[in-house]
Formats: sequence, structure tokens, C-alpha cells
Amino acid sequence: MKMIAVGDNVVDCYLEEQQFYPGGNAINVAVNAKRRGMEAVSYIGIFGNDNKANHIKNCLEQEKIDFSRSRNVYAPSAQPRVTLDKDGDRIFVPGPKNSSQHLFKLKLTIEDLYFISNFHVCHTSCYSSLEDELPKIAENCDISFDFSEYNDISYIKKVAPYIKYAFFSGSRFSDEEINSLQTLCHECGTEIVGITLGSNGACFSNKNQQYHQAIKEVNVIDTMGAGDSFIAGFLTSYLQKQNIEEALKFAAESAAITCTQRGGFGYPHPFDEELLTL
Repeated sequence: MKMIAVGDNVVDCYLEEQQFYPGGNAINVAVNAKRRGMEAVSYIGIFGNDNKANHIKNCLEQEKIDFSRSRNVYAPSAQPRVTLDKDGDRIFVPGPKNSSQHLFKLKLTIEDLYFISNFHVCHTSCYSSLEDELPKIAENCDISFDFSEYNDISYIKKVAPYIKYAFFSGSRFSDEEINSLQTLCHECGTEIVGITLGSNGACFSNKNQQYHQAIKEVNVIDTMGAGDSFIAGFLTSYLQKQNIEEALKFAAESAAITCTQRGGFGYPHPFDEELLTL
């Protein structure tokens, strides 16, 4: 099974540690899918022209993830600031707005779409500004889409008709909101809708049946990227076995592993003067 992730890349800057880590939803899902057993994984995104972008690329090379179709621009990498609370949950502090992710939007070419057609699933998210590209991607590949906490009805109606897998971060959602989101996505044509619920696990539906998965207990160091790792684990298992219950267990194990390390998938790098001045 093969996956391609299209979209954001950032460096998550941990203020207390004075270190940054490669991240971003698309990058996190790609790396964790490869680590959890996805046969081949590629990435398409927009890289800045600084040391942070070079660090992200070096990490992808070490993880054997192809990014040869990505773009390079003259702009700094996106670099959200991060602090952690006493439970290891991340708290984001806004970073500079002049980054490669803020200034540029990815436009897919015919060659990109042909390349994407060679994969079983394409993962992207609300962070990647690819909403207008989804119809073209859907003609070539099944789409996995992470809405994060974004539950705007008009936005869902725009996205959901083109995707097969919808994921939400719903620890703040009420039961009524969860049911409404799942129903709306299914009515729009989405086959599988998953909502992670923090310490309460996750609930999934495939139109005809509801599923619930509890979390795997671990010593939590950092929750950064846990939801992305859950998505990666679910897709890796489901594409291979077509069994939602098995995929949910595998996803929970994947998220638990991620919670035992700093960053979305490791690779710390010390701050440099360039970051400190922004």
C-alpha cells in the first residue's frame, strides 16, 4: 500500500527547550505512516529556503520519504511556538506570518496529479489550503482529510463530497455535535468519519455502524502529533486489512508511541539566531 501526503510543513519551536522539531499535519502523517508499515510514502509541499527547511528535508530523507515533487520558495519556514502544560498537552503561540506556508498556496499540475494517481490514498488537511484542488485529486486518488477542530458546516459541505476519510479532533465537541458531524459528512458522500476525543479515545462511523476505541495508557511526555499518528496508523492498517476495529486498535497504539517522545516524530534541533530574531 502506498500513501502520498500533500500540504503543510513546519518546525514546531519548543520555547522552554530552545529546540525545534519537524512537523505539520501532512509531514507527521507521512512519517508515521512509513514507520507503521506503509510500503511507500511520498510528500508534496512548499519548502522555505532556510536551515529549518533543510532540517525537515534531511529528516524526510532519513525516513525514506520522497519529496522530489515539492516546491522551494524564498521565504522562511513556518515556525509555530510551542509550550507544554503539566499534562504534556501542547499550547501553541502564534509565530511569524511571513512564512512559506502563509505566503504561497500549492497549485497541482497535470504531472502532479498523474504522480498522485499512483497512490492508494492522498492525505491532506485544513492547514494546507488545498480545498480548490480536492476535486482534481479525487479524480485520481482516494482522499483522507483532517479537519482538526474545524466544524464549520459550509466548509464541511465544500470538502466532504470529495473525500473518503474524514478526521476531526473532537475533545471539545458535545455528543450532539459529534453525531451531527458524522451525519453531515456521510450525507455529503464521505465513507468513514473519525473523531478523536483526547483521553476519551475515538469514535468512528462508516454510515451503517459506530465504533469506539479507548486510548492506550502510556507515560505521556508530549501529545504533539498524536492525532496525526492516529490517522497514520488507522490508514496504514485499514488499507491493508479493510477492518475498522483492527485499524482503530493499531491507530491507538500508534498515537501512544508518539506521546512518549518530543515533537511529532523526534529529530530535535537547537534554536539558531535567525529564529530568535523573528
